[in-house]
Amino acid sequence: MQLHDLTAVPGSTKAKKRVGRGHGSGQGKTAGYGHKGQKARSGAKRAGFEGGQMPLQRRVPKRGFNNIFRTEYAIINLKTLEENFEAGAVVDEQAIVDAGLLKKTLAGIKILGEGELTKPLTIKAAKCSASAKEKIEKAGGTVEVTVVEEKATEVA
Repeated sequence: MQLHDLTAVPGSTKAKKRVGRGHGSGQGKTAGYGHKGQKARSGAKRAGFEGGQMPLQRRVPKRGFNNIFRTEYAIINLKTLEENFEAGAVVDEQAIVDAGLLKKTLAGIKILGEGELTKPLTIKAAKCSASAKEKIEKAGGTVEVTVVEEKATEVA
């Protein structure tokens, strides 16, 4: 097979609608925009515009606060580590990604204590909950919490 032999699957491609090409095309003259009115004018089609009425995105009440400076961690539970790693394994960010357990590690990985751990594992993570740390040490493993450089914001 050569590159010039490749063709699209029948029905997967569709010809572009050519508007304003004469009244015989069915999309001539007004090109599908109808007669007059705001929607027939150029530059007057802003998304969310409701003709002067207060737009929906401004009518709906806003609640809460969105902290854009928050440090977000990818979380993983002990039961997942139990299922995917052998006894004595070193579990770090790279090992977790290589095992296909996480796609993005964000600012680091946080280990949570859901599930039981029966094998001794050496875990290197950015954060670890107290219950997870207790269960890991009870199973004979160790936890190394790596320091993540966080942006320090000083208030003068």
